Amino acid sequence: MAAGSTALQSLVEEFVSGLQDSKAKDTATGTKRAFVALSLTSSQPHTRARGVQLLSEVLQECYGNLTEREVEVLIAFYENRLKDHYVVTPPVLQGLKALTRCTALPTGSAVSMLRSLFQDVHVQVKLDIIRMLKIHQNYFNESTELKGLGADFVFGFVQSMDGERDPRNLLLAFQIAQNIINRGYDLGKFTEELFEVTSCYFPIDFTPPPNDPHGITKEQLIQALRAVLAGTPKFAEFLLPLLIEKLDSDVQSAKLDSLQTLVRFLTRYERKDLAEFLEGLWVSLRREVFQTSSEKIESAGLAALTALTSCLSRSVLNSDSEDSLSTFLDVVLKDCKHHLCEPDLKLVWPSAKLLQAACSASNRASHIIAASAMPSLIEQYNTRTQRFELICVSVFHPSMLEESVFLAFRQSLCSMVFSALSETNSSLQITATSVLTSLAQQAGLLLDSDIELAVDHLTRLLLTEEDDRVSLAVVECAGTLAELHPAAFTTKLIPRLKKEMFSASELHSRHAVRQQCLSALAAISIQPSVVQESTPVLLEVLSSAHTGNLPGRNFKSNVVLACRSLQRIAEQVQDTEEAGRCFHDVIILRLLSLALQAALQGNPLVEEVVLSAIVPVISTSCSRLQPMSVKSLCHLAVSLFLDGDVSFLPDNSFPSNIQLLKQQGDSWTQSQMVCLLMGCVCSLPRSVEVPQIDQLLSQLEEMSCSCSHPLSYTSAAKCFAALVNKRSQGDSLDSFIQRTMKRVCSELDSPSSPVRVQAFTLMIWVAKALLLRYHPLSTALTDKLFSLLDDADLGPMAAEGFSLLMSDSVDVLNRACHADVRIMYRQRFFSENSAKLVQGFNAAPQEKKSNYLKALSNIVNKLPKQVQVTELPALLSLLLEALSCPDQGVQLSTLSCLEPVLIDPPPALIQQLEALVSRLLALVGSPAMNVRIASLRCIHALSRFPVHEILPFRARVLRALAQPLDDKKRLVRREAVQARGEW
Repeated sequence: MAAGSTALQSLVEEFVSGLQDSKAKDTATGTKRAFVALSLTSSQPHTRARGVQLLSEVLQECYGNLTEREVEVLIAFYENRLKDHYVVTPPVLQGLKALTRCTALPTGSAVSMLRSLFQDVHVQVKLDIIRMLKIHQNYFNESTELKGLGADFVFGFVQSMDGERDPRNLLLAFQIAQNIINRGYDLGKFTEELFEVTSCYFPIDFTPPPNDPHGITKEQLIQALRAVLAGTPKFAEFLLPLLIEKLDSDVQSAKLDSLQTLVRFLTRYERKDLAEFLEGLWVSLRREVFQTSSEKIESAGLAALTALTSCLSRSVLNSDSEDSLSTFLDVVLKDCKHHLCEPDLKLVWPSAKLLQAACSASNRASHIIAASAMPSLIEQYNTRTQRFELICVSVFHPSMLEESVFLAFRQSLCSMVFSALSETNSSLQITATSVLTSLAQQAGLLLDSDIELAVDHLTRLLLTEEDDRVSLAVVECAGTLAELHPAAFTTKLIPRLKKEMFSASELHSRHAVRQQCLSALAAISIQPSVVQESTPVLLEVLSSAHTGNLPGRNFKSNVVLACRSLQRIAEQVQDTEEAGRCFHDVIILRLLSLALQAALQGNPLVEEVVLSAIVPVISTSCSRLQPMSVKSLCHLAVSLFLDGDVSFLPDNSFPSNIQLLKQQGDSWTQSQMVCLLMGCVCSLPRSVEVPQIDQLLSQLEEMSCSCSHPLSYTSAAKCFAALVNKRSQGDSLDSFIQRTMKRVCSELDSPSSPVRVQAFTLMIWVAKALLLRYHPLSTALTDKLFSLLDDADLGPMAAEGFSLLMSDSVDVLNRACHADVRIMYRQRFFSENSAKLVQGFNAAPQEKKSNYLKALSNIVNKLPKQVQVTELPALLSLLLEALSCPDQGVQLSTLSCLEPVLIDPPPALIQQLEALVSRLLALVGSPAMNVRIASLRCIHALSRFPVHEILPFRARVLRALAQPLDDKKRLVRREAVQARGEW
C-alpha cells in the first residue's frame, strides 16, 4: 500500500514539475488531495498552475461522480484561485468549465462563479477567452439562475468580449449574445453597450485561412451576428442608422449585408420600431434600385422594400392613429409613378420593380398601389401603345394577382389585351398573351364572352402568325386557358384547326400552319372533355396519310408530329377513368388497326420513322390505363400477335391467317409490327400477368435469332428482355434463360453463322435485363460480352454494347415502364468487372486493344461523377491510352471523364502529368469540334494544378494553344482564349 502511494506521489510530482504530461489521466482514479496540495501551496506560480491543471484534468474525467458538497468546495477553491497569478487562470477556467457540467451543481453557484469571473479575470490570452466564453455557454444550457444577475451579467459579458478578434471566440460570443436576447435577459442601461460591442464587427470581413482546422466560415459569422443585431426591437434606434450609413458606402458587400440584415429585422418587428427612420430607409432603398450596378443588390433592395411594406401592413389602425402604410405608399407612388410616363424610359423599369415589390407585401398594399397607378397606366396605353409591355410588367406581377385588386379595372384590362393581340408588334403580342394568361387564372376577371373573344384571337394568331416566338406564346396561352375553360376550345378552336389542317394547299406556309395546329391540339388537351375532341382529329391525320388524302407533300413529317402530339396528350392529360377509356377504346386500338393496314398494303405508314413515333404513343397510353383496361389490352395484344385475332380491331377487313411474329420470306412489313407489341406489353406494371408468356417468349426468341430485318429482330429482342426483366424469380425463369443463352452462345461461337448479329443483339438486351435486377445469370452474359471484344467481326459491336448496358433505355427497361431496376447497378457492374477489363486489355493483341479502350470509356462515362473521381486513378493508364485511340467517340467520352477529376487531381494523376499534357495537346488539332473543345477544357483545368508541377509545361502549352486561337469555330476559339488566359 505504501509502495502504491509512493508511486502515485511520484507521478504527481513529475506532472507538476513539467516532466510528465501523459500520465495525468492515469492519476484520475487515485489522486489524493494530499499529493496535489503540495503543489497548490507552492510558492512558485508555475508549480501552482501545474497543480491546478492536474486537478482540472481529473475533474474533466470524473465530474459526474461528485456530490453537491464536493462541488461546492471545489467552486469556492477555484473562485479563490481566480485571484492568483495570471498563469494560474487558464487551468482554473478549465476546471470551472468541467464543474458547470456537474448534475449536482448547488443553487446559486452559477451566479457566484460568473460574478467571480467578471470581477477577478483580466483576460490576457486568447485561450482564456475561449474557455471563459464556453463557460458562459454551459450556463445558458444548464442554468436558469443567471437572470438574477440582471444588467450586471450583460455588463460582464460586454467586458469579456470587448476587442475580440479571434473568429472562434467571436462565433461563441455572438451565440451567447443571441441567447441573452432570446431568453429575455434584462439589458437595462447596457443595451447600447451590448449593441456597440457586437455591431463593431458589422459587416463581417473575414476570409478563413487555407486548410483552417476550425472550419469557421464567413457565412457562419454573418448569420450569427445578424441574429444578434436583428434579435430585439431595442436595437432599432442604433441598428437602423447603422444600416443606412452602410448603404451609403461604396462597398458592395456592405450594402448587400445591410439589406439582408434589414430584411431579417423587418420580418420580426413592428411600425413603432422604425417609424422615425422610414424616410431615410426609403431614400436608401430607392437609390439602390435606381442606381445599382449589381443584380444581387437590386434584388436585396426590392426584398427589403417588400419586408418594409409588410411590416407597415401588420400595424393595427386606431381611430386616432396615422395610417403609416398609406403614408409610406404615398411617398413611394410620388417618387415612382411619374417615371412610368417619362418618354425616355430611363427609370421606368426600376420604378416598376419598386411598385411590384411594394405590391407583393400585402393585399392592402396592392389595392392602394393599383388604385393609384392603374388609371394612369391605362391612359398611357390609350395614348402610347408601345408602353403596353411596360404596363403589363408593372401591374401583372405574379405576386400581385388578386382578382379583387383588378376587378374594378376588368373591362379596361380586357380591352387593352384584345387590342394588343390585334397589333402587328410581336413583342406586344407576346406580352398580351402573358397578360391574358394571368387574367384567366383569376376568377371573375374574364367573362364567358371574354373567353370566346380570346379564343378567336388565339385562333387567328395560330393560323396567320409567322413569328415563331409569337406562335409559341400563343400555344402556351391556349394550353392554360383550355385547362380552365375547356368548353370554348372544344366548340370553337378545335373545329377551326381541323378545317385548316385538311384544306388542300401546297404552300410552304400552309405546311407550317398544319404543324402549328398539331402542336396547339396537344397543348390544349389536358381536360378529358378536350381530349375526346382533339384525339379524333389527330387520328384522322394518320388515317388520311394511310389513304393518301392528307394534303401537302410533307405528309410524313405531319404524321410524326401528330404521333408526338398524341404522346404529349397521354403524358399530360388528367388521370381519370374517362381519359383511360378514350385511350383504350379509341387511340390504342385505332393505332394498331392503322399500322396493321399499312403493313398489309405497304403504304408509307409502315416506314420505320412512323412506327418509331407510334410506339411511344402506345407505351405512354398504356401507362395511363385503369387496372381493368390494362389487363384487357394485354390479352388483346397477345392474342393478336400469337393467334392472329383481329376481331377486336376497328375497320376489321384483315385476313384471318395473319402471323405477325414470323417473317414472310423477304417481306418484313408484317414482322416489324412486333415493335407495337413491345409498346403494348413492355410498359405494363409488373403485377399484370401476361397470358401465354412461355409461348410468347419462345416466339420472340425465334424472331430475334432468325429474322433478317433490323427493326424486327431488335424490337423482338427488346420485348423479350423486358418480359424477362419483369418475370418472377424461379426455376422456370432460370431454365428459360439458360436455354436462350445456350442458343445465343452457339450462334456467336460459330464464325460462319449468318445470324451472329441477331444473336448478339438478343444477348446484349437480355444481359441488360438481368443486370438491372441483379440476376445471378447476368454474370455469364457479361463475361461472354467481354470475350467478344477479341472477336474480329463483333469486337466493335461488343465495345458499343457496354454503352447500352450502362445507359438508360428510352423505350423499354426503365422505371417509367415499370422495369425491375435496382439502385446503383452501374457502380456494382463497374466494381465487379473493371479488373476483368484491365486484364483483358493487357492480354489482348495490339489491334484489339482499341475495343477494350472503347468499352472502358463507355462504362466509365456512364458512372456518376462522384464514382468517377474515386475510381479513375486506378484506371488512369488505360484512360491515357484511350486518349491516343483513333476513335473520336472514345476520345470524347474519355475527355468528359477526365475533366471532373482534373478539378481536384489525385497524386497518381500528377505523376502522369507529362503523358497527360502530351495527349491533350495532340487532341487540340482533332478534326472533331467536340473533341477540340473537350481537350481545351481539360487543358484549362490543368492550369489549376500546383504551380511548381505545371510550370515546366507552360511554354509548351502556350505554343500549342496558338493554333486553336485561329480555329474556324467560335466555340473552339472561346475555349482556347479562356485556357490560354489561365496558363
